[in-house]
Order: sequence, then C-alpha cells, then structure tokens
Amino acid sequence: MSSGDFRGFIVQPTYRMRNEIPVIHLFGRLDDGRPFLVEDDRFRPYFFVRREDATLLADAKLAIEDSDLRDFNGGSLTRVGATRPAEVPALRERLARSGRPTFEADIRFPYRFLIDHGIRGDLEIRGEPKISATGLVRFHNPEIVGAVSRPDLRTLSIDLETLPDASRILSAALVGKGCEEVHLLARAPVEGAIVHADEAKLLGAVVARIRALDPDIITGWNVIDFDLRVFDARCEALGVARDLGRIPGTTSFQQDRGFTRQSRASIPGRMALDGIPLVRDARRLDDYRLETVAQAVLGRGKLLDSESGDAAQEILRLYREDPKALVDYNREDARLVLDILEREGLLDLAQERSRLSGMQLDRVGASVASFDLLYLPELRGRGIVAPSVDPERKSTPVKGGTLLHPVPGVFSQVALFDFKSLYPNLIRTFQLDPLAFATADDDAIEAPNAARFARSGAILPGIIDRFMERRDRAKRRQDRNADQAIKIMMNALFGVLGSPGCRFSMGEIANAITSFGQQTLTWTRDAFEEQGVSVLYGDTDSVFVQLRASGRAEALAEAEGLRERVETGIGRRIRDEYRVESRLELELEKVLDRFFLPTLRGGVGGSKKRYAGWQDGKLLVVGLESVRRDSPAIARRLQEGMLERLFTDRELLPFVRETVESVRRGELDTELIYIKRVRKGSLDRYTATTPPHVQAARKIEGRVGPVVRYVITRRGPEPVFPHGPIPEDVDREHYVDRILRPVAESILEPTGAFFADAVGEARQLELI
Repeated sequence: MSSGDFRGFIVQPTYRMRNEIPVIHLFGRLDDGRPFLVEDDRFRPYFFVRREDATLLADAKLAIEDSDLRDFNGGSLTRVGATRPAEVPALRERLARSGRPTFEADIRFPYRFLIDHGIRGDLEIRGEPKISATGLVRFHNPEIVGAVSRPDLRTLSIDLETLPDASRILSAALVGKGCEEVHLLARAPVEGAIVHADEAKLLGAVVARIRALDPDIITGWNVIDFDLRVFDARCEALGVARDLGRIPGTTSFQQDRGFTRQSRASIPGRMALDGIPLVRDARRLDDYRLETVAQAVLGRGKLLDSESGDAAQEILRLYREDPKALVDYNREDARLVLDILEREGLLDLAQERSRLSGMQLDRVGASVASFDLLYLPELRGRGIVAPSVDPERKSTPVKGGTLLHPVPGVFSQVALFDFKSLYPNLIRTFQLDPLAFATADDDAIEAPNAARFARSGAILPGIIDRFMERRDRAKRRQDRNADQAIKIMMNALFGVLGSPGCRFSMGEIANAITSFGQQTLTWTRDAFEEQGVSVLYGDTDSVFVQLRASGRAEALAEAEGLRERVETGIGRRIRDEYRVESRLELELEKVLDRFFLPTLRGGVGGSKKRYAGWQDGKLLVVGLESVRRDSPAIARRLQEGMLERLFTDRELLPFVRETVESVRRGELDTELIYIKRVRKGSLDRYTATTPPHVQAARKIEGRVGPVVRYVITRRGPEPVFPHGPIPEDVDREHYVDRILRPVAESILEPTGAFFADAVGEARQLELI
C-alpha cells in the first residue's frame, strides 16, 4: 500500500516492551473505517532534575544532558533519559530519598509521547502502512501530528447469564451494529440462539465473534467487574484462548486508587467502558440498576428483573424450562445498554472529552491527568518544566462560594440571575494561573486572599479562551456533546488546583479563585440593592432578586434592565480597582411566578441551599427532600404536593392530613423504602457506627450490591428487594414523625399553620 496521509481517532494509547525496547502502541480507527495501529520504537522515557543533582545519577546507565529548560523558580534543569519506562519510578524514588526533587518524572509513558507530539484524541498519520491478515492497518515509525477526525467507532454490548456462583456461563449475548446474537449452552436447537454443546465451544465461539466484529468499544452493565472477569476466568479454567484484542494478549484488570475505586479492563486495541459509571456521571437516579435506568431513559425495562430476590433461580428455571425466553432476556439486556448510551449520547460525549484533553476513553473523568495534558505542552512552550507530584503533600483547605443570608418566606415575581461560567471567567479576568502566580512582580494583581498574579504570561486564560470559542461553535452547530464536554472540562480546571494529587495544586490559587467569587457575589448583591430591589438569597454564582413589578411581562422587562445595569456596574468596579477588563457575564436565568425559602429547622433564619419555585405551572425544587436520593418517595409525594398547593393558593392542611392517614393505613408502604449506597465499599469497614442501611445490608443473604433498599420496621431496618414484599411490621409512626412531620412543618410555618393541626394533635400554646 502506498504512503499517504491518514486521519483517525485513538481508542487506546499504550506500549509494550519488545527486545528490551519500549514500543508505543496507538490503536484506533481511521476515518475510512479501518482499524489502525501506530507502532513507534524511537521514543524513550525521560524526566528532569536540577542541574546540581545530576551527579547523583552518574552511576546509572542513563542519557544525561543539560537543557535550556528551567523550573518555576528559574533554576537550570538537566534532562535524564532512561532505557525502559519501568526504570523511571525507581530513579524518582531514589532521588526523593535523598531529598532531591524531580520534574515530570511521573507522567505515563504513552501520555508523554502524546504530549510531546501534540496529540489529543485525533491524529494524522503520514507513512506507508502494512495491512495485517485481520485487516489491521499498521504503521511503523510514521510521522504523526494533531488533526481533526470523525470516524464511526464500533461498539459491542455483551451480557452473560451464568449459574448463581458464576461457575458456568449459560449464555452470552453480543449486540452491536449489524449484530444481535445469543450464544447458548444447549444440546438441541433453540429459536433465536446459536447453540453450543459445551461451555468451551461457547467461549471459543464468542472469542472468535468478538475478533471478527472488531469493536473499538466493549460495553455492558457492570461489564468489567462481572462479564469480562467471569469470561476471562472461565476461559482460563477451560483452557480456551482468551485473546479478545486486535493483537495477541490477554485482558488485564486494574482498580483506581482514588475514592471511586473504579475498575478498568485493558484489552489490546479495544476500550472497555462500563455503562454504569457513564450514566452515573450524567443522570441523577434513585439507583443504577439496569431496570431503573432503562425505565427512566427508554421507558421500557428488562424482561426479567435480575436483581429481585429470586432472580438467579428464575434464570435457572428459564434455562431448564424455557430457553427461548432466556435467550430473549439475555439479548434484551445487552440491547438496553446500547440504547441507553445512544439515547443519552454518552459514548459520543466520552469521545468529545477525549478530543479535548487527550485522555483515553475510560479515563476522561480523570481531571488531574486531563489538566496535565492541557497545561504541560503550554508550559514547555515557555521553556518551563513542571515538578513531579509530591505524594506527601497535604491538601490545603479551600474556601467555598459565598452564601448570602436567605430571607425565609413565600414571594411573587422573583428573578434568578447567575454568572455564566463564573470560575473560568474569573480566571480569565484576573489571570489566575500557576505560572502567573510564580512570576508575580510589583505590578501584580492581588486577590482578596492576598495571592498575587502577574498581569501577563498566564496559561489558563488562553486555554479557557480557546474552550469558549470551541463551545460557541459547538452551540451554533447544535453539537450537544461537544458543548457538554467543554463545559465539564472548564469547570474541572478550578477543582484540580485544590487537589493534592495535582502537580500544580496551590491553595493560594484555588482560594484566590473562590475569594474573587465571594467578592463578586457580594458586589452583585450591593449593585442590585443600589437599584432599589432586595436580594432574597445568593449562592456562589447566583442571586434571587425580589422584583417590584406585579405582571409577568413587566417583571421580565424589569429583570433584563437590572441585569444590564448590574453587569455594567460590576465591570466598571473591576476596571477601577484592578485595572483589568471584566470577562464576567451576568445572565437572567428565569423569572419565577412564586418562590419559597424555608426556615432553618429549629431556628429562625432561612435555610441555605434549599428552595422551591413555580414557573408556568412547573415546580422547581433544589436541596429539599423531594430531590434527595436517600429520601423515601413519601417525602416527595408530601413535599411536592404541598408546594404545588402553596404556589396555587390552595389549602395545605387537608392534603397533609390525607397523606398521614394513608401512611398509617398502610396504603403507601411501597413509598416508605429508603435507598442508600454502601459508600465504604465493604460492610466490614463500618466499625465505629452502623447506619440503618448497613444494618439492613447485613441481613441480606449472598452478595450485597452497592445500593441497599430497606424500610424501618418495629424490629429495626429490614432489606427490601425490587418487586419484593414489604415487611408487615413496618414502623409507620417512624415515617410520620421522622419524615412527614419535618417536611410539612418547613412549609407550614410561613403560613402560620402547624403539623399538629393537620393530624389532630394537641400542641402547646406559645407564651405571649
């Protein structure tokens, strides 16, 4: 095949050792639809040390040479080249034990390659390829540069049905573009299935089909921790070749060290993406069982709820008595995952995030590493090398946004204003950036927390400028995924600066951003009050303003006029005090017909981060029980019903009374279920205290999932399974006193009514 220019998208950047030489592997798909592999054996790992520390490495067989690059303090650096990537961590630790710093000695080898070549997701390949027998387009040491590419990636959803202990695979569904098939362990034909007489033949056939279908992405529901692990274990047990990738090599499994403990599977040339974390990042739901998510997103569910109490036995029954039904169920599970991801655009979103940062598809949520891939090339372009991450560095407390004191009550015609991308625009306005912080001079911009920043030379403002331009283009072409990817990335730029895992983590910078935000919100309140209107509440980047107009049209006109005057006034104040041009944009989010701020429980002031509004017959609720995942559904029923009546001037007490009576009669028992996650990963980790959901979880026989459903009975917390029965001895008075009473009282208090009035309880007269 002749040489030329080829464009494609990187699905997996990795490397392999070949004859003691590291070989970069970039797997992906070309714009013309063919899979590709770039192999480069010319690149070597390297890092930097201070020039005076280079003598400490003289005994090692390293390529040591002086460089023109410097550290943040202007110190001279020496480049240290190693032979193998595995040598670098040992050298880094050796220097650390001597109290000597290293620079960029902790960047993963494939990402070092991508950074140095200016590649983020998409690339152009210039060279002469060879075509393997499997159709893989292979390039050896080509020239590569960044580009724009939009190939159609292939996705395959897999789902296994097994014995309850996963000791045998009964069937395997494969669903993707042009493929909907189920491989079934059976001795007789079954409609809709490809049958195999023994498990080893089934496994071998599935391996062959995956390789023939050649997916870029393998997905499923809990696909890494269950389907892929079980499949790999059964192949190993039965001696079946388990090479699922584009080149020889088995699947390896890892788990992140961070809080999420997210599992990952590495398949040569392919990317394993679990549907659960993709959906969890995008949607707030009571739980993330496939049945729950499918119903919420698609309006249809599983043919059998596999997480009900007797699901395993039901699967066995279907396998023995109605194998066609099992085949249909298995296929539909795999199809549901693909349909959910497509409906929500989650795979496209992951690709857009990869294009922005350069992170591979299963790591686009790694904010710190993404920041590195954005910032390090810009820093190198200025002749500066960043420090390695200090594993001993402690986190610096970062102050949050300002909360303006809320005014409790019920109001009409309330405008909600907020600042568009407040923290990114503060960074742009005041040059809030690690390099600008390091190079501050006598003419520096001083933040409210006393941190100082140079007026020129900052990197982050330029990165955000480019993101803003890309986001505007994405909105004009109505590219929802690109728009969302850029929004996520911009918001993450602030968070990493306060994380000890970030090499640029500096409490002064993070607190400079929040202190400017606090000042901005205070100035905004002052500016509105100077216009003669009251600010009812403010939180970080938004304020609720009581308008003077009574009609809808007049209120909208008043709000827009206020927005323009306040934004202009804040811009003038920033220019006068800091000698910079404001990049802040104040937006009119909405005008609410009615607005409610509850009082603080047990107090007299307003409750922060909790409010409700009414606009065009629709209810808006923030922070209250009806939108909390861990509140039982009865709280939502009561709260939303009361708020709708409050905003439409209807009586509240009769509705409260009817709800309480229905609960006491047992008519709403299915709405009394608590749903909570086991956040510590294991029940054994709960030692100091045992919360109710853990007590319930410990009563479940067999494997306990991450989400526990339970009710409070007179015996204590008891687990409840989806579609399973509710215990007969539910402690309904617990729900009346602990759930319904506080929810009702927070809404009744501004009206002068009491929960006791609704339920016929005697209440103590207040002293006058």
